[in-house]
Amino acid sequence: MFLSLPTLTVLIPLVSLAGLFYSASVEENFPRDCTSTASLCFYSLLLPITIPVYVFFHLWTWMGIKLFRHN
Repeated sequence: MFLSLPTLTVLIPLVSLAGLFYSASVEENFPRDCTSTASLCFYSLLLPITIPVYVFFHLWTWMGIKLFRHN
């Protein structure tokens, strides 16, 4: 069973926010130790930024294809 797009739109940010809060509670020096890629908090900060950027460029590409096809 596949999840619908509105469900994923709500679920993915909530999961990434939960990961951010988890890493903030587990890591002792939370903001300063997030520079290493081996750290969990690095990815919990990277995920909420990556998803909207991916969605923006995916929609930008789709819109470009739609405009190119109809003109």
